[in-house]
Amino acid sequence: MTGRALADDRGAVLVVDDDEMIVGLVEQGLLAAGYRVTTASSGAEALERLAEAVPDVVVSDVNMPDMDGFTLVQRLREDPRLRSLPLLFLTSRAEAADVVSGMRLGADDYLTKPFDLPVLVARVDAKRLRPPVPADRLRTDRRTGLASSATFMDELDRERERALRSGRSGHLALLGLNESASIRARFGERGVDEVLRQVADVLGAVVTPLETAGRTPDGGFGLLLPETSSDDVRDLLQGLSERLAGRRLDVEGSKVSVTPLVGYVPLDAVQSAKQAVEQAGAALEHAQMHLDLRPIAYRPEMLAEAAAPRQPRPLLERLRTPCQVALTFVIGIVLPYFVYLFADRAGFDITPFAYLVVVFSLLVTGIAIWVEGLLALNPAQPPPAPEEQDGGPAYPPASAVIAAYLPNEAATVLETVEAFLSVNYPGDLQVVLAYNSPVPLPVERVLGELAQRETRFTLLKVEGSTSKAQNVNAALQIVTGEFTGVFDADHLPAADSFVRAYRWMADGYDVVQGHPVVRNGDASWVARTVAVEFEMIYAVSHPGRAKLHQFGIFGGSNGYWRTQLLRETRFRGSMLTEDIDSALRVVEAGYRIGSDPYLISRELAPTTLQALWDQRMRWAQGWFQVSLGHLFGALRNPGLTPRQRFGFFFLLGWREVYPWLSVQMFPLIAFYANRAGGPQHLDWFVPVFVLTTIFTLSVGPWQTLFAYRQADPEIRSRTAWFWLYLVVASVFYTEYKNVIARVAQVKQAMREKAWKVTPRAAGTGGAPEGGLTAQAVGPAANDPEHPADEPLVPPPLPHHTTSPSRTS
Repeated sequence: MTGRALADDRGAVLVVDDDEMIVGLVEQGLLAAGYRVTTASSGAEALERLAEAVPDVVVSDVNMPDMDGFTLVQRLREDPRLRSLPLLFLTSRAEAADVVSGMRLGADDYLTKPFDLPVLVARVDAKRLRPPVPADRLRTDRRTGLASSATFMDELDRERERALRSGRSGHLALLGLNESASIRARFGERGVDEVLRQVADVLGAVVTPLETAGRTPDGGFGLLLPETSSDDVRDLLQGLSERLAGRRLDVEGSKVSVTPLVGYVPLDAVQSAKQAVEQAGAALEHAQMHLDLRPIAYRPEMLAEAAAPRQPRPLLERLRTPCQVALTFVIGIVLPYFVYLFADRAGFDITPFAYLVVVFSLLVTGIAIWVEGLLALNPAQPPPAPEEQDGGPAYPPASAVIAAYLPNEAATVLETVEAFLSVNYPGDLQVVLAYNSPVPLPVERVLGELAQRETRFTLLKVEGSTSKAQNVNAALQIVTGEFTGVFDADHLPAADSFVRAYRWMADGYDVVQGHPVVRNGDASWVARTVAVEFEMIYAVSHPGRAKLHQFGIFGGSNGYWRTQLLRETRFRGSMLTEDIDSALRVVEAGYRIGSDPYLISRELAPTTLQALWDQRMRWAQGWFQVSLGHLFGALRNPGLTPRQRFGFFFLLGWREVYPWLSVQMFPLIAFYANRAGGPQHLDWFVPVFVLTTIFTLSVGPWQTLFAYRQADPEIRSRTAWFWLYLVVASVFYTEYKNVIARVAQVKQAMREKAWKVTPRAAGTGGAPEGGLTAQAVGPAANDPEHPADEPLVPPPLPHHTTSPSRTS
């Protein structure tokens, strides 16, 4: 088989003949005329080529081995997908009976040998320009078997009018592939045809008889879904998107992963079919900005001209957060006090019940911390390294994706890339830096030069990106490893990190979260506090909780995924903690996440209270988002075990309620003091109060001791840091994080979704947050012969608190 084309592309022709001289002559003539040509030596081989991609015209001999031309044309006319494909016989059988037989069997033209090459080309031209389509197939797209664009637009207009008359709105959905341009660049139009056919097969399996799948005027795919609710449409399109993302498409012998893009619009709000396509197309473009597999519904602002942003009033902006802090104290302390007071005056003393609730919440939280700490003393371990096979290590290809926002991480990113290139991994390790930057930076030139020299490194600039989620999703288009580590741009991995991560994958885990260790604790007391806190999170809470609840959590960096699962899951840019959201979706789907305190990377911590506030506010609000989106669904999920459902309740429900419960002792004491005539008249030695206070106060030191015992040796050697943490947390830090958790809920209720990005520099801390255009520099961008399987582009409970867990 051959497949060649000239720049002046006039279409595709399949030439079928067992005479190599004839094939060569016809091929040269068609190539000279601007056609793409594929050849086959028999009818059977021709069917194989047609299963891969459908040409514009078939030129076939009659007398051939295995299957002759007459049988071939019969098979074509019996296949609904190929029934309208023009076929021209070129044969030495010149008898009238042969001509009649060929035409009756379904041939569209008949030319006998010897022949004039210009005549043959002219007849092929005629069939391409005026294809003889059967009457009952006139409205069908030849390449896909779906409704042609004209048919689809007619049906769309009728359905729109029907929706307006009946009041039962349908929906139009448009489907595109983010990798279309890359597939065309690598495989040409024939590759695109193969992809179109396979996508059409998936659409055909999804639509019902009352729905219509077809081509749109721009060459994309459309779905017409009559009398379907918005929720049902979203669920159907989400399933379709995930189904396509999980399927490896066959293109000329290569396996290709694609990223579906879906936008949709209700039909009762549009004035014409053209407007419906325009609005659904705008939604599709927004889907391309995130690449997270979610279908996007059209909103009017998507087509509105970008208005100049309204400048906030500086004073109000400065007062917003202090007012929100004050509001949380009013809600959490002042309001309960007056509720107790007014209820008492009305003859209902509810404070005994409230007191028991507070005591219960303190005890439950303290006990949970103890249990996690005890379980963390013996964390789960991966199996030994794989056996060597045939003299070489049994390690599959792996990839590292580093997500970066360069203006904030220019000082650290080169060190990070060099650290990844120094990782000791026996298999192939690909390093991808997926970054966005609003302005050109000198470090980009340095990184580009490194990508040209180092074959394992690919520099991927994601134009238009505004988040880490978009950068990671874009990088998945060029990732080649069987498993992928996801990292922030300040993480330096341990030399054996990928070897240890694969040991988990070989044991059947789908995701494993490692242990980020702070490497700039000397910078400030804030960084030292965070350094100890991270040991509590990743050396104690995460491994202990993974054993207790039977699932781990991906924390956003130093986490390793099976690549195909990550492609099917994606990160959602709409979530402030896209990593936690993706992890919980994976757990709910039945996959396994492990937590390994010995899988080390070293990162930078915030060094100022303001930077810490900004970072933790995003984490806390992100956790609240995740709780609202996942808690109730997880509790009803029959696929989760009772321990897992309890884990979801504790992680997503209890952690959001506890910051409010933790301050209820204050309004209770104020109420009792007011009723007794002053605090001096209170009995402070009530046994329950005393014992609860002692137990609660003991949790902090014991948790710190657990962290010290399990800490990374480098951190454990700084004993003073643990004493500092114990003092700071007892006096200030615990309630500081509770305030953040409460304010985050207020911000979410006020639909305030914005966070500050803190610059990272060597020795300083911060927490940056990271249709898209990805520009790659390096071997994955320059090598036209990609591997066959390569896809194309494009909380811990410290002390008596529940504080936001590490998320990125």
